[in-house]
Amino acid sequence: MSRIEPETLRAPEPAGLPEVVPVLAPGHTFTSVTDKISALVLVRPYNWRWFLGMGIGFALTMLLLVAITWLLFEGVGIWGIDVPVMWGFAIVNFVWWIGIGHAGTLISAILLLLKQEWRTSINRFAEAMTLFAVACAGLFPLLHLGRPWVFYWLLPYPNTMALWPQWRSPLVWDVFAVSTYATVSLLFWYVGLIPDLATLRDRARNRWARSIYAFLAMGWRGSARHWHRYRTAYLLLAGLATPLVVSVHSVVSLDFTVGIVPGWHSTIFPPYFVAGAIFSGFAMVVTIAVPLRAAFGLHDFITARHLDNMAKVMLATGLIVGYGYLMEAFIPWYGNNPYERHTLLHDRPFGAYAHTYWMMLACNVLVPQAFWVPWVRNNPVLLWVLSIFVNIGMWLERYVIVITSLHSDFLPSSWGMYHGTFWDYATYYGTLGLFLALMFLFIRFLPVISIAEMRELVHETQREQERRVEPGTDGGVTS
Repeated sequence: MSRIEPETLRAPEPAGLPEVVPVLAPGHTFTSVTDKISALVLVRPYNWRWFLGMGIGFALTMLLLVAITWLLFEGVGIWGIDVPVMWGFAIVNFVWWIGIGHAGTLISAILLLLKQEWRTSINRFAEAMTLFAVACAGLFPLLHLGRPWVFYWLLPYPNTMALWPQWRSPLVWDVFAVSTYATVSLLFWYVGLIPDLATLRDRARNRWARSIYAFLAMGWRGSARHWHRYRTAYLLLAGLATPLVVSVHSVVSLDFTVGIVPGWHSTIFPPYFVAGAIFSGFAMVVTIAVPLRAAFGLHDFITARHLDNMAKVMLATGLIVGYGYLMEAFIPWYGNNPYERHTLLHDRPFGAYAHTYWMMLACNVLVPQAFWVPWVRNNPVLLWVLSIFVNIGMWLERYVIVITSLHSDFLPSSWGMYHGTFWDYATYYGTLGLFLALMFLFIRFLPVISIAEMRELVHETQREQERRVEPGTDGGVTS
């Protein structure tokens, strides 16, 4: 199999965004698309950049294992949690990781139903990002239990001791919401992979690789019956996954809303959390997409159109998040609740954690305003840097919500400060390493861009070109 070098197919970066930027660089055929994407998996020897990224991810994953091992030996006392702040990094990181996973479902399901072509080049690794983010998120509630080996008590299993879940506990809601989200996302991701697994099966030279891809492809032959059933299943799963974008993070926000703690007891949390989740999720997609296209020469497939559209989504959701911050401050002022006023209008902006609050506003409100400028949206390096600031800001938002509401509540005599310990940070950075390692393993062994959908895009592009150069149905030559 001949390898297509990035330089031979790379389209020049436009200096200014034209009226219409293609979602696929011109000049590609079915063969060139298949060769380029499958080469990322089947080529030998492999890209050294992959080994560098995988090494960093593996090292941080080992740090996570050390932190979890020490936690199981010593208990949650190694963390910074204490009275009154009994929710710390674990819940902050859980909510942050769940938010990261939202963009994958939005790109895959909702944009598929809306027939948006620009989703094609980014949906596959966005779906994988969702699965890996949910896996990282699921660790924290289990570890936060203190006795993770009895986590099955949260499930409605038949037992003689009648240890059924406490349905008034938000932990049970999270179990059902996150497990449903992970299951549907996994099925949606795998169904979309089946035609590409068959392609890798047919092109692999290694016998073991060919056998594994053949097993995973489940006998796919590309017949009309196979395509009909594939498209039916894909659309049905997209329809199932679409409500999850709203429901899952709404359920997570109810963990806070059902409490009477000042700063949490608010009906604005469900839509506010959903917008923030999409905001941070798209920021993570940009954080992955820009290095991915640079390291593996995917500029023709992940074009300036994709980056521009994702920046616009971040701008829109960032404005919604900013509106949420405004309403979060307006409601206690208008309602004249002294406890809410103290937390939201005094303690957060001027209290002990004021620096965190203002850093959050800077990252989540000021930074996205740069996306109004077209050349910022069209500059990959600058867009990547801004997306990292957004990810940091959204983590700080969860930190502000969790910590500032708990450290000073109704009784001044019970107020206290919270600071993360070394093991808090080690666990968090370890999950970043786990996410990175899983992402690089995915890049190595599975197609990072959907081959089948890119072929369809080539077909649609060719038809569009033919329509422009030939007398069209509109009665004239359009080119």
